[in-house]
Amino acid sequence: MPKSAYPLAPPIEPMLAKLADELPPAGEVLFEPKWDGFRALVFRGEDQLFIQSRDSRPLDRYFPELHDALLARLPRDCVLDGEIVIATRQGLDFDALQLRLHPAASRVAKLAKETPSSFVAFDVLAAGGKNLMSEPQRVRRAALEKLLARVASPVYVTPMTLERDQAQHWLEHFEGAGLDGVIAKPAALPYQPGKRAMIKVKHARSADCVVAGFRWYKTGKEAIGSLLLGLYDDQGVLQHVGVTSSFSMATRKQLVKELAPLRKDAIKDHPWREWAGAAAESTRMPGGQSRWSAGKDLSWEPLRPERVCEVKYDHLQGDRFRHAAIFLRWRPDKPPDECRYEQLEVTKPYELEKVFSSGSSGS
Repeated sequence: MPKSAYPLAPPIEPMLAKLADELPPAGEVLFEPKWDGFRALVFRGEDQLFIQSRDSRPLDRYFPELHDALLARLPRDCVLDGEIVIATRQGLDFDALQLRLHPAASRVAKLAKETPSSFVAFDVLAAGGKNLMSEPQRVRRAALEKLLARVASPVYVTPMTLERDQAQHWLEHFEGAGLDGVIAKPAALPYQPGKRAMIKVKHARSADCVVAGFRWYKTGKEAIGSLLLGLYDDQGVLQHVGVTSSFSMATRKQLVKELAPLRKDAIKDHPWREWAGAAAESTRMPGGQSRWSAGKDLSWEPLRPERVCEVKYDHLQGDRFRHAAIFLRWRPDKPPDECRYEQLEVTKPYELEKVFSSGSSGS
């Protein structure tokens, strides 16, 4: 595509956020809900539009209905940063987004009609053909609200507040709508591509999980890469719920010795024995490939499910942890059969419309 087609030439690395345990103090900080979707930069030229993913790939073919809507609704000569989401009555649906990454255009077109996507804008890099990346965040926020003052669904402007108490309320209540935290942006911050210049505070809670297997570290069999976690369901079946891999190299090497006794005869009565060594296609299987695994070796080694660890996680996606959990400690006092789904916190439903009706204050 010609560089002159847009006010800024794609691709541009999106500005990123670093994780924090709590919101920063109120002051020169803009707080926004954190959307659980696909990060996207939208380039709108005179008659063209291009949707770029976080890793600089084109997304237009996977969201044809959104491409057309953005081309029709966005002012010319602008570049926006935001999130592609699919909103349902139950909140945001990340699984539905993943289904869009399909090679068949016919399948994508069918899903576009059944579960149409939306775009939530939270920053502007260019407006009216003018580069705004060096402007402070507060200036870009005002420009964003002005630019999209009359925008219509499926395009939205994310709510924003300067009040920490309001942001804390969002953190505690918006999860039921499918959002997974709050972003804090210094008001004087210019747009810094690829830099972790913002602050991200996510919902966090802990769970006791059965350690039922592991994967070797990428360097070989002298270190453990990750532990495979399980929880028992209502039928007493141990379900694979995710992994934890937050270890130092010294700990990874120590785990090889520590877990060695649990490897003996582990496959004999293992609840996941039909998955061991299988070229699994289902993402529910510990060794299963997915469109996100990029061909990585996901083979695993079984362990007798006798040890329990406590992990920190942000939230569930279906019946599995949305992201890799963080290892906290071993729980030798906890019997494995007590590691059940019922221990997990159930999020109260929250209507997505209320997120937008919370408005924007202090801009």
